[in-house]
Amino acid sequence: MGSSNDNKWSDTAMLVIDMQKEFVDPAMNSLTFLAGGEVILPAVTQAVKLARERGIFVVWVVREHDPAGRDVELFRRRFYSGGKGPAMKGCKGAELADGLAIKEEDYKLVKTRFSSFFATNLDSVLKTSGIKNLVVVGVQTPNCIRQTVFDAVALDYEKVTVIVDATAAANPEIHLANIRDMKNIGVETPTLEGWSGSV
Repeated sequence: MGSSNDNKWSDTAMLVIDMQKEFVDPAMNSLTFLAGGEVILPAVTQAVKLARERGIFVVWVVREHDPAGRDVELFRRRFYSGGKGPAMKGCKGAELADGLAIKEEDYKLVKTRFSSFFATNLDSVLKTSGIKNLVVVGVQTPNCIRQTVFDAVALDYEKVTVIVDATAAANPEIHLANIRDMKNIGVETPTLEGWSGSV
């Protein structure tokens, strides 16, 4: 990592949200699989690579639920019975998608709701690390991406960026409608190519 990049990006973190096998790997045959998540996997992989090259703090935001579903939203609890349910702690579905890996300098954050900030220590970890700006990638746009981004804006992060083609929803229309809503509250919404070219 070059020192010039370290200085420019030292106050930026990348949140990689829910890029887990349960949500993006069709081989899991999961009710929570999102085809768009599989499609964006190469872009997310590239975004993480670039973030590391720039010295950006990478935060892996994941779901890891209690096998009984006691920590899951009420509307999802019906999916948990007999020790089975989406993204249970220690199960294959909770693992990161193939090609993604947490490195020693990264941070792993477990959430149990849509927003990465809700009932977690994320804001504290970011602020004590000198983070003022966020770049967001992952799934899915109307739920975990949107709520995390709206909370980040409410918490006064100076610059919040959502990489349009490294995030996904159930279909392109839903994705773009939510991107538009986030743009309307001041969020930057470049493509990966556009963000890659930013200096």
